[in-house]
Amino acid sequence: MPVESLENNISLAIKGDQTAFTFLLNHFWNEVFNFILKRTGNEADAEDITIETFAKAFDKLISYNDTFAFNTWLIAIAKNVHIDLIRKRKNSRFIEINDDENQYYNNIADETPSIEDELIRKQNLNTLLNLIKLLKPHYQEVIQLRYFQELSYNEIAEILEEPLNNVKIKLLRARKLLMEIIMNYRNSNVD
Repeated sequence: MPVESLENNISLAIKGDQTAFTFLLNHFWNEVFNFILKRTGNEADAEDITIETFAKAFDKLISYNDTFAFNTWLIAIAKNVHIDLIRKRKNSRFIEINDDENQYYNNIADETPSIEDELIRKQNLNTLLNLIKLLKPHYQEVIQLRYFQELSYNEIAEILEEPLNNVKIKLLRARKLLMEIIMNYRNSNVD
């Protein structure tokens, strides 16, 4: 691809041009996805991290420094998203238990939520479902299929009878819009 074409599409994307976003996503998707797939060994995680990478990149596109290759910038974002996911999983899934007899610590998965945890989870889920209803129906559908029915991007493309890249873009936009709705909700409910 000519450098001028890439630079032009980056400039257009900064201005909010959806065709330029689509071009960048289509052009760099496989490179970012394959890089993360090698790191995770898990296709579902790699897809989620790649989507998150493009969402973050598009949100911060204005900060892109063109002295570096665009794909290098995307890969750096992908690495950070992956590290964040690892930290999040590590912090949320394990508790330390002290064995007084042997005086050592083990990491043991705590799979049993308390009653309070379960109530909070249900309240948060209800709030999230209500916020999802604020999205346009086609965005609600793609969120439902991906995150509640846990379908792959290919399965979603078959159900919606749309090209795979359209599904990826639609999910990217749906997540971005949902995050904006969630942030507005949080800001309006701050005491």
